[in-house]
Amino acid sequence: MLVVDAHEDIGWNGVALGRDVRRSALETRRVEAGVNISAMSGLCMVGLPEWLAGEVAVVFGTIFVAPARKNIPPQFTYSNAEEAHRLGQEQVAFYRRLADQEERVALVETLPDLERVLHAWEDGSPQVGLVMLMEGADPIRTPAEAAAWFEQGVRMIALSWAAGSRYAGGNSVPGPLTDAGRELLAAMDDLGMTLDISHLAEEAFFEALDRFSGRVIASHSNPRARVPGPRQLSDEMIRRLVERDGVIGVVLYNRFLRADWRKHDPKTAVTLDDVVAAVDHICQVAGDARHVGLGSDFDGGFGAESAPAGLDTVADLRLIGPALADHGYGDAEVAAILGGNWLRVLRETLPKEKLLE
Repeated sequence: MLVVDAHEDIGWNGVALGRDVRRSALETRRVEAGVNISAMSGLCMVGLPEWLAGEVAVVFGTIFVAPARKNIPPQFTYSNAEEAHRLGQEQVAFYRRLADQEERVALVETLPDLERVLHAWEDGSPQVGLVMLMEGADPIRTPAEAAAWFEQGVRMIALSWAAGSRYAGGNSVPGPLTDAGRELLAAMDDLGMTLDISHLAEEAFFEALDRFSGRVIASHSNPRARVPGPRQLSDEMIRRLVERDGVIGVVLYNRFLRADWRKHDPKTAVTLDDVVAAVDHICQVAGDARHVGLGSDFDGGFGAESAPAGLDTVADLRLIGPALADHGYGDAEVAAILGGNWLRVLRETLPKEKLLE
């Protein structure tokens, strides 16, 4: 069963932290031993050898830029739209270089791109396909600029990160869509882009679903019924996404899987059973297994020390399959959750061909 992971901060790790995703996550840990990178971002979990070993065929690679704050070097944060734009463009360039330099990595911008990646696995010469997803829309200087990002390969946009953006309130800074956010949604609709509602403030979430007619997903969000708080999705939010045939990617961060887990608690306090419980809650609300997948957020501010027992690198995502089977999920349901549901979204939303250059 091929795996699709809907959220990994590969561009940020490459540009801001200097991590080379082509090498093993274990080698990156060795290189970073005793340096500040591991202290800030945790033990590396993502690397090309692990993608291949774990049959991780497609990854949504984020374009994430951080607003200015004290624990990140200022050259990698932004205080205005121009700085955010520059940092976002650096990550687009990073993804393009990676695909140009590494034949086992391919950018997925169109439906034929996706099918080539999947056929490569069937042919025994696997490639990892990367779909660019912007996490927080501040790199888009004006709504009219969405078309330029689309032409560069960005296929999905989340309007806000935790602290909010010029376009919408975030889970840490509540608020509605702004006028610019409403204009950006209209531009995304016209382009056929996918809206990622992860991190949106609840007020902005419901307004966005009312305004946006295209495909809506939650690339990395967990059920609030299991871990209370505005970062998670209420059952009503889950139901609204299901009505739109959306898919929700379960985050594999211990703090989002168990309400009583805290940083520096042992990783063994959270297990694959907790992952299954989060998946199962979404399935119970949805009434089926069509609307949940994986959105690990690996290396997105936490590492192996903060992931469930049994998950040491991205190669271990496949272990979630047997855990689901042990809880009564059938083969077709397991395949859908590990990757099939995200592949359905991509097949229904990716353009059939590139725009004219």
